[in-house]
Amino acid sequence: MISYLKGTLAFTLFDSAIVDVGGVGYQVYMSAKDLSRLPETGQTVHVLTRMQMRDDAPLLYGFISQEEKHLFERLISVSGVGPKVALAVLSTYEPSEVVAAISSQDIAAIQHVPGIGKKMASRIILELKESLEGDMTALLSSKTVRAVDTKKGVVEALLSMGFTSTETEVALKGAPDEASETVLLQYALKRLGD
Repeated sequence: MISYLKGTLAFTLFDSAIVDVGGVGYQVYMSAKDLSRLPETGQTVHVLTRMQMRDDAPLLYGFISQEEKHLFERLISVSGVGPKVALAVLSTYEPSEVVAAISSQDIAAIQHVPGIGKKMASRIILELKESLEGDMTALLSSKTVRAVDTKKGVVEALLSMGFTSTETEVALKGAPDEASETVLLQYALKRLGD
């Protein structure tokens, strides 16, 4: 099993990077977000990997962070979710956003991922909700977890004021990540008032 690669970035393709390790080029399939975070060609890279065996060849999937790798592994454990769909999730959202969507049972957010319909989104939430909250909370920084909890509190407050979940989602779009609950609530109310 290949757990990580450290080598020189030879070049990138639309869905993968070629990492030269001791004169051997390894093709590593990655999310669009991770591909955009790689250094310039010719620079040293360190990529965490997950090997998947297929009938025709083994494939390597790569990640810049442990959180992404762990989330990828959890996603492919869901029946019907393969590596391509899991990478599409990581290309669309940060791990903390996926955890927040799953724990708040936000089917619409999961459906934003290309290749995921309502049935698959529901299955992902159903199969991962309980286990992901514990796993990912431990992995993600406490700052990220606090931000998710703060946002959840503001959403509940706005819903209790009579705003719809769609209005609430729009009002919180682009909100500062590290804001307190009070600042977030003021931000949302200002946007709702415009």
